[in-house]
Amino acid sequence: QVQLVESGGGLVQPGGSLRLSCAASGSIFSAYTMAWHRQAPGKQRELVATISSDGNTHYADSVKGRFTISRDNAKNTLYLQMNSLKPEDTAVYYCNQARRDVVKGLYYYWGQGTQVTVSS
Repeated sequence: QVQLVESGGGLVQPGGSLRLSCAASGSIFSAYTMAWHRQAPGKQRELVATISSDGNTHYADSVKGRFTISRDNAKNTLYLQMNSLKPEDTAVYYCNQARRDVVKGLYYYWGQGTQVTVSS
């Protein structure tokens, strides 16, 4: 029932900016930590950023100072503002909603992903 739909990806030149959006439905959005992961071809999946229900944020070292995660609880929407983009940022970006279950432990719901390509 939980649905996460990413948008805003595309082709951008090095040094450029993109703003990704994630529309969430089927849950009490404001109650959960949200996250962005990314995965480039041939590389391991990477946790990019998280934002808790009370607004605390975490960023991977590779994106600190360049990316900003935010949320609009009234719109059930998660954002990732990406500035000063580098070719190594090229990846499929996934929106995630975190859950903690007594049986499963920590796990994520996943969106379908949106492609970000940084190239000249």
